[in-house]
Formats: sequence, structure tokens, C-alpha cells
Amino acid sequence: MKKLRILLADDHGLVRRGERVILQSRHGWRVVAEATNGREAVEKAIELKPDLAVVDIGMPELDGIEVTRQIREAVPNTKVLVLTMHDSDQMVSRALKAGADGYLLKSDLTNSLTRAVKAIAEGKRFLAPKVYEIVVDGFLKTRSHDQPEDRAGTQTTPRENEIIRLLADGKVNKEIAALLKISVRTVETHRSRIMLKLSLNSLADLIHYAMRHGIAQSHRS
Repeated sequence: MKKLRILLADDHGLVRRGERVILQSRHGWRVVAEATNGREAVEKAIELKPDLAVVDIGMPELDGIEVTRQIREAVPNTKVLVLTMHDSDQMVSRALKAGADGYLLKSDLTNSLTRAVKAIAEGKRFLAPKVYEIVVDGFLKTRSHDQPEDRAGTQTTPRENEIIRLLADGKVNKEIAALLKISVRTVETHRSRIMLKLSLNSLADLIHYAMRHGIAQSHRS
């Protein structure tokens, strides 16, 4: 595992201390800054450009969803792990749409924080087991309102399913091109065709589709 520079953003000092102890117990991982509110988190992310930010949703000045969105726009190479007490599928969906690479409940902090950070640092997406099940349950409850199970009868090809899986796994176009030994332009063409064929509007929609159809990998172990 390469060296990791980490930003912690949470308005509770006790939580930040706990995160710091857990993370800095790993060789090569270093907490480079802490923020006590959302605005400070964005400012420090822009200034220090950490590899990863652990962001609480319920912070003053800017909430964690907006912090995630602003960090991902201003410092695209900084990954974001949302750490929160909120366990609704709507909140998970909002976090993913804002650009979060992972979603972890504070109740899982001790057991899963290092696992989540490691997965995200390796370019994967991470949903803790309980979060994953919450999201799937949310999809099942709304499934009847989602209209066509197969999106107007369309079917994706094996190659398209492979690309959907890699996108849902957090891979960017360049990484997918290297893994599949095709050009970046070909990946972009496949991606556009998939979004159009399935009537999807965002990466979050694509992840939801992949989960619903058993295409996505859920990094739960």
C-alpha cells in the first residue's frame, strides 16, 4: 500500500481523535490536517490536496454532501469517504451523486475504517455491509415505481456489463481502457451508449442499476 495523506473533517473532536488513532496505526498513512466545519474542510482540501478526505455529513457551515461535491470539483484526485450516523438510502444516494467514493456508518468506525480507506485508495468503491443492505432494500421498495426492469426491453451486452461493473467499482475511463486493452475513446463510446440505452442520467444511477442487476461488486469483506 502506498503512502496516504488523509484529511479528517468532523465537528466532534472525539470522533476525529478516534479516526486519527485508527488511521495512523497503519504504516505509511498520515493525517495531514483536521477540519471542524465544512468550509474549513474544503479550504484545507484545496490547500493540501490530500489523497483522501474522511467527511462527516452533519457539519456546520457546509454539510458533508456539499463538502464532498466541492472537494471532488476542486481537487478531483482527492477521494472522499463519507462517515456518518445517517443510514437512509436517500442519504447514501445523495452522497454518491455528490461524488463520494465510500459510505461508512460511525457505528462501523472501529471495525471498518481502515478497510474502507484501503479499498478507496486502491480505486474501489466501498459501502459497509449495513449500508449496502440499506441501499438494496431501498431499491427493492421503489422497484415497482422504477418502471421497466430492463429499461424498455433493452439488454446490455457482455462487454457493456463489464464496463458497467468497472464504472460501478470506481474505475475511471483510462483505467478501464488499460484493463480491457481498448482505447479511452472506445470506453467513452461504450459509456455514452450504455447511459443512453438504459436511460441513466448520472454515475449514481449507473451504480444503482449495477447493484439492482447483480453486476456491481460490493466491497464488504
